[in-house]
Amino acid sequence: MPTTIRRAVLSLPAAPPGPENPLPALLSPLKQHHLDAAQRAQLPPAMARQVGYGPLRSVLPVRRRDGYSRERTPTDVEAVVIENDRLRATVLPGLGGRVHSLEHKPTGTQLLYRNPVVQPAEFALNGAWFSGGIEWNIGATGHTPLSMAPLHAARVPAPDGGEMLRLWEWERMRDLPFQVDLWLPDDSDFLYVGVRIRNPHDRPAPVYWWSNIAVPESATSRVLAPADEAWRFGYERSLRRVPVPHWEGADRTYPLNSEHAADFFYEVPDGERRWIASLDADGRGLVQTSTDLLRGRKLFVWGAGRGGRRWQQWLTEPGTPGYAEIQAGLARTQLEHVRLEAEGEFAWLEAYGPLAADPATVHGADWDAARGEVETRLEAALPRADVEQAYAAWRPYADLDPKESLATGSGWGALEVERGRFTLPGTPFDPSTLGEEQAPWLELLRSGSLTPPRQVLPPAPTLVSPYWRDQLETAETGNPHYDRYLAYHLGVARWHAGDRSQAVRSWEQIADGDWPAMRCLAVADQEDGHPERAADRFLSAFDSAREQAREGASWTAAMAALGRETIEALLAVDRAADAATVLEGLRPGIRERGRFRLLRARVLLALGDAVGAREIFDRGFEVDDLREGDEVLTSTWHAIAERLGSGARLPERYEFRMRPE
Repeated sequence: MPTTIRRAVLSLPAAPPGPENPLPALLSPLKQHHLDAAQRAQLPPAMARQVGYGPLRSVLPVRRRDGYSRERTPTDVEAVVIENDRLRATVLPGLGGRVHSLEHKPTGTQLLYRNPVVQPAEFALNGAWFSGGIEWNIGATGHTPLSMAPLHAARVPAPDGGEMLRLWEWERMRDLPFQVDLWLPDDSDFLYVGVRIRNPHDRPAPVYWWSNIAVPESATSRVLAPADEAWRFGYERSLRRVPVPHWEGADRTYPLNSEHAADFFYEVPDGERRWIASLDADGRGLVQTSTDLLRGRKLFVWGAGRGGRRWQQWLTEPGTPGYAEIQAGLARTQLEHVRLEAEGEFAWLEAYGPLAADPATVHGADWDAARGEVETRLEAALPRADVEQAYAAWRPYADLDPKESLATGSGWGALEVERGRFTLPGTPFDPSTLGEEQAPWLELLRSGSLTPPRQVLPPAPTLVSPYWRDQLETAETGNPHYDRYLAYHLGVARWHAGDRSQAVRSWEQIADGDWPAMRCLAVADQEDGHPERAADRFLSAFDSAREQAREGASWTAAMAALGRETIEALLAVDRAADAATVLEGLRPGIRERGRFRLLRARVLLALGDAVGAREIFDRGFEVDDLREGDEVLTSTWHAIAERLGSGARLPERYEFRMRPE
């Protein structure tokens, strides 16, 4: 059959990602991935430079998405299917452009781990993320904020005369456009993926990219890559060089041979072909390869311990097999960012397909023979030279304009193109995509004035790039109402730029009666080591916001986020009674969420009611937005047990630890 691209609809049990959190995300979510100066000093010089380059201060201007639940209902999910005689790839443009499944038709084999549900969890940089398939991670260390966001999608002519699917969007944290082109040459066993990241600005930009591939996990599945060493990073926050495949008495290329969650970044020697494969007991599975620019290869394991197993269940449904992740990136490790020069671009080609190798050799004790067998079979199935030729053939097609739109992303790219007058062949950001959120900024661009909304709202989206900060600094003033609105947004832009004293000055000018500014000042106090003043300001902001609150999803999201921040700030300074009052001041629908039931247990414990706190755990709850590496469930349970003189083990339903005790 000729290669086809068609629309489809998948019916999946899904929990919606929920509304965006209107409170600006002023702080970095990545403390667990931070290496201090002493650790960086032990790294190779080039690697140390990239680890220290372009750290993410926050996810701004992106908003957090943390209002989802675990209530799944049958949902129609828009999909695009790319198919030839050999492969069928199903892509979800509305969910980050994820490749949901990749089926090898002659054998009926599903090459990826295909999650049967869409369950948001707190793994993306901005919150909501779900597991499975192939995801395109751009921005900064971690899962992209676009994990559950819509991308633009369209048909485009392919290099072999057929068609390919183009996905594109404007990545807002680094302010960069990117595209992903997927196509299946006739009779090919490999899905080709061309990727391009462009920097249209007059300044360099830090770039991060990892293609994240979920593969089925079993006791006999092995991950192979052309390396004898790896950099291991665990949730104990240490990066160390370890041998491959054996380390500390076990072969770590079998995912279940690790007890705890960990990353293994393979040290692929210069000049070696870039590839990684996950093969089962019969020597069959998925292989990924690429042109050399995509140098990094990684294995992520959940581990065989209680915490890893619990996370696997949490991300899908009971009875579903687990998965591991094999990945490919621009740098050696995911702690690094790569410099992209002004008006430059990064581009490469990836290929995904089935591989069959001799199982005795693949699973034999001789590591050199095992990886040599995979490399030989890969060269026979898809020669390295063919990948280079496919890349060269694709490059002219990367600039071709789309033929037919299949899905629409956000309007932010159109705003940036209008601002910068950028010419971006192949990735049109149509003015028709501009919407209500972009309207105030388009007016600022054209008239020099930032107009506040007419109705009372939680904070509206803020833009923070150097250009938009300059626009805010020079915006027209003179109207007191407009000036207050301008001062708030200018403060956020200054904070993002690292000019914290001027940010605080902006917010202090309007803090009287302006709860969003008061909340920002509270965050600044926390960062500056003034927890008592921070608690006072959070409490003042909460009381004021509660008086203004209206019905609607945005207000519910704002009050939930502000209530949580306020309660935690009050607990941090031993003001449990005030925290209890805030908790009772929230709407019942918010108080009933698992996160707030946990907060109630912590408040009761702080008030001396360990029995009441334990009863909440005994009745059971789920913290929908529990973040990877967060040990609050464990610490709260043990604090209760210590107060009660109990040695009870943490129940399995609350066991999410990702590191040794």
